[in-house]
Amino acid sequence: MLEKFLTSQVSEYLCLPVWTVLLATACLVWLLYSGSRGISVKKAVRDYETTSIAEDEAEKPAEKTKYRKKLREKRKLKIFYGTQTGNAKKFAEVLAADVADKGYQTSTVDLRTYDPEDDLSEETDHLCVFIISTYTDGTPPEGAEWFYKWLQETASDFRVQKTLLKGLHYAVFGLGNSLYTENYNKVAKNVDSWLRDLSALRIEAVGLGDENVANSENAGLEEDFRAWKRQFVKTAKPVLNGRTVKRCVGEKCGGKCECVKKTDTTEADGKACSSDGECSSDDQVLFESSSEDEKVTSMSRSSPGVVDLEDLGMIMKNVKKNKQVEVDENEDVSSTEPREMITPLLRQSLEKQGYKLIGSHSGVKLCRWTKSMLRGRGGCYKHTFYGIESHRCMETTPSLACANKCVFCWRHHTNPVGTEWKWKMDDADTVFQGALNNHVGLIKQFRGVPGVQPERFAEGLEPKHCALSLVGEPIMYPEINKFISLLHGKGISSFLVTNAQFPDAIKDLSPVTQLYVSVDASTKESLKKIDRPLFRDYWQRFLDSLEALASKGQRTVYRLTLVKAWNTEEVQNYASLVSRGKPDFIEVKGVTYCGESKASTLTMANVPWHQEVVSFVQQLADALPDYEIASEHEHSNCILIAHTKFKIKDEWWTWIDYPRFHQLISEYNQSGGQKTFTAEDYMAPTPNWAVFGASERGFDPVETRFHRKKQKDISGC
Repeated sequence: MLEKFLTSQVSEYLCLPVWTVLLATACLVWLLYSGSRGISVKKAVRDYETTSIAEDEAEKPAEKTKYRKKLREKRKLKIFYGTQTGNAKKFAEVLAADVADKGYQTSTVDLRTYDPEDDLSEETDHLCVFIISTYTDGTPPEGAEWFYKWLQETASDFRVQKTLLKGLHYAVFGLGNSLYTENYNKVAKNVDSWLRDLSALRIEAVGLGDENVANSENAGLEEDFRAWKRQFVKTAKPVLNGRTVKRCVGEKCGGKCECVKKTDTTEADGKACSSDGECSSDDQVLFESSSEDEKVTSMSRSSPGVVDLEDLGMIMKNVKKNKQVEVDENEDVSSTEPREMITPLLRQSLEKQGYKLIGSHSGVKLCRWTKSMLRGRGGCYKHTFYGIESHRCMETTPSLACANKCVFCWRHHTNPVGTEWKWKMDDADTVFQGALNNHVGLIKQFRGVPGVQPERFAEGLEPKHCALSLVGEPIMYPEINKFISLLHGKGISSFLVTNAQFPDAIKDLSPVTQLYVSVDASTKESLKKIDRPLFRDYWQRFLDSLEALASKGQRTVYRLTLVKAWNTEEVQNYASLVSRGKPDFIEVKGVTYCGESKASTLTMANVPWHQEVVSFVQQLADALPDYEIASEHEHSNCILIAHTKFKIKDEWWTWIDYPRFHQLISEYNQSGGQKTFTAEDYMAPTPNWAVFGASERGFDPVETRFHRKKQKDISGC
């Protein structure tokens, strides 16, 4: 009967035997029961594991921390720096601090103290970073010369195995200026190339820091370093953790490695891959390169040179994509607004030196002679030579940038450099008003200062002279003529100094009270050595500037700076240059030693004694038939040679009649430049105490000479 029941059908509509339905139901019940029991078991196991881990972590936090630190110490970061001005050292310290904050061991090493011959090949347990600047003519900093020379010779020596530095992981960041096109970051690029030649493994593209704000990819040297540092820290983390890094060689990996697939960059020796032709695993590191010299299309990445027809469509698609990217990048660059000349770091440095910055490219600062004359302690050489009132003189510049890097730069090269105006520009009214307000603000700080004469203080609040010689090249400023017009409109005389590299700007310059051209050398070789100009055609520009000076109708001056053992033996060459520019005056001044500078090799030994300057000037005057020595300011170690047209009835007329000048410039402007005037139209007699040979030696007898209690011999500075 049971058999009959089990074999019977469930119903007339469902033609299934009863035993089949019962069996299916039993199986379903069993599955449901087993599943619920499994979930409970898994939950219990998971809860147990979580509890156990939490208890272990609570009981042994020290062991866990110790383990993590042990992982991070598998490789240490060692940062080598070669510096001339201190920037590379500063960047090395910043990078070391940032990486140390992430728990890794770091150290910095001055290449001056490092012996690569004995130690570099042993640095395989470190990740090495080389931060190095490029100095004059593409040479390394003085402290890195031995390292640079050793690396170059080792990389090119056929007797040295090319695997000498195998296992060394490294990265390079260079400091340079793109205005020096041929030598831009030359040292950093060479260091990177030579390290790779010796089988060292680069983990990050060479960083090219550019102090030329206008061309820098990130608006300045500091920003370039920050951008590179961010990428480097990201890339370096797995390397510092000890993960395996190997070079990706195209023939071995056949383009199949993940490192190749991830990027359109190619040169095989410019990348690292997880293994010799194998795809990556969790213990291996992949890198992408981003340097400009490695940007090529994916088409060039196909090493065989022969393309299958079925792959042609994909290749052309990639080429089209890459071209579109290039177009987009160019559009972005062209649409980018000009950058500010003053970077945050430069602003901080200049303000620390006492500058009051105006807008994005101008500045003002009190001259020490302004402070001196406020106290009645004497004026500067311009007071002796030309009769300015030093306490009423505003020293400023509408352009902090310069086209030279002179060895005697008294600003220690803290200002930017450039060959043309590429920065954001502030209008002349803003610059003028900012300079005037800041100067007056600086004068106001002397209210109540002991020794300051009340009448001088009151006069100082109303400037009557402007020395456009603070720093940089004021003639580069696109609105320089308008700025000069604003000065004259306020009854302020103008003394403008240019470095003889912008002849067209000299020709287009509006009349100024007195126009200076710096003549720091008399030959092409010495000019390059002393001024270190940025222009390739610097010598022709220099000569053209002198000739442009000859066409100016107002007072003109050659300003010579004597650097002992550099240019003090070039008397005849200087004499030949006078015939080109036909200046009214020639100022000869001994170089001022402004303290030790990492950007210059000058020492006190290069400062000529005053008697040595006098001797040079006497020789120069003897070689010039129409010039004689007119005045001197012994304290400034400065002598004035004047054209004999300023000697009337055996009396010198080197001083300036300032009210007469302002009358003449007003008539010139009202006539639209038709009513011209010359230097003789506003000259004034030179007082006896200011004439060369007088017992006062250029010190105004109205003033009170002040001697410091512990005066140092600085040879007339």
